[in-house]
Amino acid sequence: MSLSPGPSELVARARADLRVGLPVAVGDVVLASAETVGAARLAGLRDGGDLVLAISGRRAETLKARAYDGDVARIAVPAGADLAWIRAVSDPADDLRHAMKGPFRTLRDGAAGPWRVGVDLAKSAQLLPAVLGTRMPVPPGITHLSPDMVVTPDPVPSEVSAARVPLAVHRAGRVHVFREGDGGEEHYAIEIGAVDRAAPVLVRLHSACFTGDVLGSLKCDCGPQLHAAMEAMAQSGGILLYLNQEGRGIGLANKMRAYDLQDQGFDTVEANHRLGFEDDERDFRLGAGLLQRLGVDTVRLMTNNPRKLAMMEKHGVKVAARVPLHVGRGAENAAYLDVKRAKSGHLE
Repeated sequence: MSLSPGPSELVARARADLRVGLPVAVGDVVLASAETVGAARLAGLRDGGDLVLAISGRRAETLKARAYDGDVARIAVPAGADLAWIRAVSDPADDLRHAMKGPFRTLRDGAAGPWRVGVDLAKSAQLLPAVLGTRMPVPPGITHLSPDMVVTPDPVPSEVSAARVPLAVHRAGRVHVFREGDGGEEHYAIEIGAVDRAAPVLVRLHSACFTGDVLGSLKCDCGPQLHAAMEAMAQSGGILLYLNQEGRGIGLANKMRAYDLQDQGFDTVEANHRLGFEDDERDFRLGAGLLQRLGVDTVRLMTNNPRKLAMMEKHGVKVAARVPLHVGRGAENAAYLDVKRAKSGHLE
């Protein structure tokens, strides 16, 4: 048996490297996160050849930089550009105060594969989706990935532990902890009350929301939805899937960046796009996978999101009924909820 890392383990290693500012190689491209790279490594990359900054197509739309490769734009970095320039292009925090960042020279040679992997790695590491690098001989000791590698999470994490946890809503509570096989997040399934798997099980897929669930933020309806779902399950039994996909899958740091953009006048979707993300980066396959691991094949799904309904059916979990969940609307989040309906298709 080989002791060397496999493809998913290399992806996990590369993700961790980018978060601490280390470069990684994808094919013959050596790249680093535009958010975390330091001055010394920037100089080392510049010594290797002409620098390129790859950003997502969404961020390129904001900057009016031509994305010849569709979902990725590669910008030639000017010779005198420093870290401040790189981060200003990558991070929209000061877009309104310093709007003129171009003009940009974008590349169109059809060799975007390694850069696309790099942007996907940055996203999966919950960093800004921007990577800086160059084609050069791969230095020894850095994580080296194939350019055709696909950066996707394991849709069916493995259960690592479970225990009885009496809850305020019901003393019969049981918490299952699942862990992604590629070193990613842990996700939780909470059984509340007596769960009858022979009948459609009341289920809620709830994405972690630190600000709403823990702090009681008024900017969203997440906290009220979480508690209303648990109260409903206490009456008839049910399963709460608590998925660590904060901020629609972009992470808490990027969610705070999005909040700052919202304070500048952009709505939720516009803020995500300016950051370089899609409307919603969550992977709802996780929900179907966890339920199947728990022996549940038919559900009554508490949701207002049609994507969750479609995902369940597509991945082998029958939805016997949708249970609407409309709670927590207030003056601070009314515009946010309206955008979810108008732009994300959420149901009444």
